[in-house]
Order: sequence, then C-alpha cells, then structure tokens
Amino acid sequence: MNVVNDAGRYIPKYIEGYGHTIPYCNKHNEICVVMEKTDKKFNYVKTENKILSSIKEAIEKCNLKDGMTISFHHHLRDGDYIINMVMKEISEIGIKDITIVPSSLQKIHEPLIEHIKNGVVSGIHTSGMRGNLAKEISFNNILKKPVIFQSHGGRARSIELDQTKIDVAFIGASACDKMGNMSGRIGKSAFGSMGYAMVDAKNADKVVALTDNLVEYPLRNPSIDQTYVDYVVVVDEIGDVDKIATGSTRVTQNPKELLMAQYAASIINNSGFMKEGFSFQAGSGGASLAVIRFLKEYMKEKGIKGGVISGGITSVLVESLEEGYFTALLDAQTFDAKAADSFNRNKNHTEMSASMYANPYSKGCVANMLDIMVLSATEVDINFNVNVLTGSDGVIMGAQGGHPDTADGAKLRIVTTPLVRKDIPIVRESVTTVVTPGCNVDIVVTDKGIAINPLRTDLLERLRNKNLPLKDINELKEEAEAITGKPVIPKFGDEIVGIVEARDGSVMDVVRRVIKV
Repeated sequence: MNVVNDAGRYIPKYIEGYGHTIPYCNKHNEICVVMEKTDKKFNYVKTENKILSSIKEAIEKCNLKDGMTISFHHHLRDGDYIINMVMKEISEIGIKDITIVPSSLQKIHEPLIEHIKNGVVSGIHTSGMRGNLAKEISFNNILKKPVIFQSHGGRARSIELDQTKIDVAFIGASACDKMGNMSGRIGKSAFGSMGYAMVDAKNADKVVALTDNLVEYPLRNPSIDQTYVDYVVVVDEIGDVDKIATGSTRVTQNPKELLMAQYAASIINNSGFMKEGFSFQAGSGGASLAVIRFLKEYMKEKGIKGGVISGGITSVLVESLEEGYFTALLDAQTFDAKAADSFNRNKNHTEMSASMYANPYSKGCVANMLDIMVLSATEVDINFNVNVLTGSDGVIMGAQGGHPDTADGAKLRIVTTPLVRKDIPIVRESVTTVVTPGCNVDIVVTDKGIAINPLRTDLLERLRNKNLPLKDINELKEEAEAITGKPVIPKFGDEIVGIVEARDGSVMDVVRRVIKV
C-alpha cells in the first residue's frame, strides 16, 4: 500500500530490504523522525603503537564478520584508492553480506559491481553514485536491496543517532602518526578537510586509519585524534589528489552559465538578504560557483563585507576570503589543490564535521544558519521540486550532497539550471526524482528567465521592478518544451532500487529500476 507524502510522491508503507517507511512531511521548524541513541560499549586499551602490517591484518584484528557494516569517506573523490583496496582484501578473505556506508561513490569505485554480484556487498548507504555502478543498479538491480540515499546532514544524523551502526570505519589520511592522530592537511596526498570522516571516527565501533605518510608522534593539529582510532595501516598511496577536482567543481566559461550567475547575483543584491556579515554557500556547479564573481562587484559597490562561506570549499571561495570579501570559510569538504593549501595555512579557513555542517539534530547546524545559498539542479518542475540524483532517463548519476540540507536551512534558496540541456527540457511538469522539495526552493534561475516561488511573496515584491526577466514557472516549462518537444518519460519496473531519504530520515522519494530509456 502506498501513501502520498508532502512532496506529492507515492511512498510504499513497507519496502523490502528497508522496512517500514516514514513519508516525508513538511512542517516548519519541526523534525519528523524521532530516534533514540543507543549506548556504546568501550574496552580498556593500553598501547604505544597501533601500526599493523597490512589491511588484511586490520580486518582480522577488527573481527570483521559476515553481515557487518563498514564506512568510508569520499574526500579524495574520483582519486580515492581506499574503498577498492579494502574491499579487495575483504573479498579475498571470504567475508560476505557487508553493508558499506561511503559518504559518496565515484566512477573509480566500479570494482564494487563484482563485489555485489559475488555477495560480498549486500547493502549501500551513500549520498550518491556515478558511472557503471550506478547504471548496473539502475538497469539491472544487482544489489537486490535498495540503496539508501542520504544527504550529508542526513548521513551524519543517521550515524550519530545509531540508526546506521558502523562496525568498522576505514579512514584515509594524508598524514598520520603511530597512535592514529590523522589529518588531511599535509603530505603528498593532502586533500584538506576530513569533515565526513570525523563523524565516522567518533561513532564507529572500530576505526582503522590508512595513510601513505606516517609522521613523527604526535601529529600537530589532527582532524581526528588518537582516542578514536584502533589501528593504523601504512599503504603506498591512499589516492590521486589530481582527481579530486572534477567537472562539477570547474570554474565555468559557458556563456549560458555566466548569464545565470549574473542573474543570481543581481537577485541576491536586490533581495534584502545581502547585509553586513551575511553567510553564504555556493554549490559545486559551474553557474553556482560563478555567482561569487559577480556578487563581489555588488558587495564592493555597497561596501558590504560577508561573514562565513560554508560547505564544500573551492579555489573561487578561497579567493573571496583572501580578497577580504568574507571573513571565514567553514570547510566540510575541500574540492581542489588551492583550497587544500588554504586550509593548511589560513587560520580563517576552518574545518567542520558533516554533523556541524548539516545534521538537523545537532546543537549548532551551520546549514540552518545560512542566509543565502545558490545551488544547481539536474531537473526542476513546476512545483519547484529539484532533482540532483537521477538523470531525466531515470538512471542514477549524481548525489544529494548538501542540497536538501542547505535548502531546508537557508533564508534565501536559489537554484540555477539551464532551461534545456542536450535537447532535454530541464524545467518540466514533474521531476524524475524529488531530492529537494519545492517548499524549500525560492527562486529558479535559467538562461531564459527567472521564476519565483509564489510562496515567497516578499521576494516577488522586492524583485518586481529590478530589470530581471521574471516569468511564471509554467511559462519556463512551455518554453523548454517548445525547444525540445515533450520530454521522453522513461519506463520503470516495480522494483525499488533506491530510497531517497530527507535529512530527517523520512522518505522523500523512491528510485525504481529503469526498463527502457
């Protein structure tokens, strides 16, 4: 039996491999899901050296068994070697039925396909996935149990409240000492903030640090300290830092994206939210990042200095700090080499955990303190719902990330997207998958016009006579279809291959197996 949630999606009351669902509900200033944290058991430890000879020895020392749950972080993104190294050892030992909880999965993690088919991996909790792994799950349902897709804040909430119980966390560090003090600041594989891994380290039953840079004890300024770490393994390489920065974190030169960035900056300038000390977050998409370039011109003109920039930090945001437009960076994930260098040397570039960043249950959630956010979208519909997880063909190809977290928390929520992408209408009747509900999206900016959510009468009034191409969202949909024709709707089977959780753990939407594109 299905029920309709507040995003207008039909959600089964019970999903095999997941259990009873709590449909998403939109209640202002309330969290819908209530969970109790269980007590952890700790053992007395006395050691002067935690270094082991191999990953295999660490797996054996952690007493990893069939049916357990392990976690990883994705700070190295498509340059990550750790997941593949660890899973290879687990497979060779013969351990089966493992649930993995990576903060996100990239194209490099394609070897997981065989681990799933061989029964080594039976469950995945993650923010998103890409490449052939995503295609195998979308088309062939190889996992048999739905992937649980969580936002960055939702993942932190789930782990900290023991809804997701991690038996062993495998954490890569670009610098580590013999007792497990870890950092991503220095070393040949320096990647910056360890924001996601911090949550895992503090809540997993066992923690294994993997490093390619063993330093003298004690490591200065650790992101994760020795009190959380059980074992240390030295490997040749934890990853390729040159592959951290991907296409999604580029600085755009695309005329359409630059135009959207100009529109978004003008909206912010006239919105009433660009005030002294305002907080800001830009997404990793080209247009979202470009907004800061035009925003600085308005800030300089008005003599306004911003406060905190939060989230994933790129070189563009580092420049804004160093040029004096903002006073601080709060970094949950460092996206490129220049940002990693800034994190290591600039005292105003500060690390934060994923929980501090976006956990709605934390006592100081930064996402809930945001004044302005500008993020991108894969699809937007006439109800302002946003999809960033699946393509218009229904195939998994992206990640929730912090999109629904910041949209739920910020005062001004702007989404940028081209009207049409590769002959596909992006503004449409209904998005393929709801990730961020329309009640949390204020303005949609396209290269052909701007739509303001009718719920935001204050913005409609402020922006009415500001020389902006304001249009009704339905008008944008019709313009898109006039260019491309009606969108082709993929055909889905009954099998649920993914569950999209809202940041509070309720179910926002489900992803079904794609039969035909």
